[in-house]
Amino acid sequence: MSRSPRRLDDAGNTGLFVIAAAGALLAVASVVVTASPGGFVDVRTAVAFAAFIAFGELVRITLPGGRDAAPIATAGALAYTLLTRMPADDPDHGALQVVAVCACAMLVGVGPHVVVGRAPSIDTLARRLLTIGVAAGLFRGTGLDERAMDMREAGLAVVMVAVVVATLCVDAVLTAVVRAGADRAPFRAVLRNEVVAQAGIGSAIGATGALIALAATIMGVWALPVFVVPLLLTQFSFRRYAAIRESSLQTIRALSRVTELGGYTETGHSRRVSQLSVAVGRELGMNDTELRDLEYAALMHDIGQLSLAEPIPGGATVVAAPIDQRRIAALGADVIRQTGVPDDVAAIVDMQAEPYRRAHETQRSEVPLASRIIKAVNAYDDLVGDSPEVSRHLEALERLRLGMAYEYDPTVVECLSSTVERASRLGV
Repeated sequence: MSRSPRRLDDAGNTGLFVIAAAGALLAVASVVVTASPGGFVDVRTAVAFAAFIAFGELVRITLPGGRDAAPIATAGALAYTLLTRMPADDPDHGALQVVAVCACAMLVGVGPHVVVGRAPSIDTLARRLLTIGVAAGLFRGTGLDERAMDMREAGLAVVMVAVVVATLCVDAVLTAVVRAGADRAPFRAVLRNEVVAQAGIGSAIGATGALIALAATIMGVWALPVFVVPLLLTQFSFRRYAAIRESSLQTIRALSRVTELGGYTETGHSRRVSQLSVAVGRELGMNDTELRDLEYAALMHDIGQLSLAEPIPGGATVVAAPIDQRRIAALGADVIRQTGVPDDVAAIVDMQAEPYRRAHETQRSEVPLASRIIKAVNAYDDLVGDSPEVSRHLEALERLRLGMAYEYDPTVVECLSSTVERASRLGV
């Protein structure tokens, strides 16, 4: 396979190291400057927000897509950043004090997790700290907070929204750098996914932080305990949802091994197809929900083979007649519909044997992208298996390219080729 130029997503742990180092330097510098004589102001307010942030770190959660997050802590940090007025006085803490308070609070909050061996990664903490540092620099470091005090409520809200949006954009970029390095995925595709994710949970966290800051102008630090209860309830719901999703994934993984145990497919086939399909889907810009459905469908794509009287040699459906491929797909979809898995997954499996297009058509719009991915990846793994021979990989990709006229989506095949090449180059 030919070698291509080194890209950001090929940089391994470089991005993670840079973010972790930058976060550590920012934390140390802010604490040193703030701890100097006359550097620390508004102690009572700082301690109240520090306690709120520490509590948020203590009850952090894992969001869908494997994101380690602390929504309460992030909302509290943004609120402390955007704080302009209090009932008794006007806060005049600077950007470095915001970072210093957040850094100390985060360390206190993750302490119990470290003790029990569940500490978050350093790059995750550093990314959150850098994001808050950007927000503090934009709002307090530029003097915007002082000008905001003279604004009407509508103008202040607009400024806060602008700061939150800019902060979310920075967070999306930093998170994409981390996840691209960890998943060995293309940076642009991961960034698109992160922007979509930030439009959901990120915007909710940002809006909550702004609301806390506005509420504190009337209620003072009492706004913190008032907001913590609904935030906890929301976070508890997210935790339950994540647990249900993880349980569903484990169940589907167990079901996917039935064909292997019955001798219908090779050992590890479903797992390999699932992992490679998700990698291709991520590069094509699929969001977390679409990737979840793709993973489920790829794991269970061969379950229809259980209806066969005689197993296909090696379980390779790519050598089966088209009518048999469609029958396996349809029967598999029927089985999936009985398991409680989302209907979208069954639809993906049902269409996995359909050709990319027919004669005189440019593309069949009714065939989902996930089905086209599974069709190509399944054929590739049927031809290659777990063989490390480079020649077999090249021959399999060439065979798929020969079928791009009708059977396989050319975009998917080329993406699959680049994904396989990158994995080979990185030794994954």
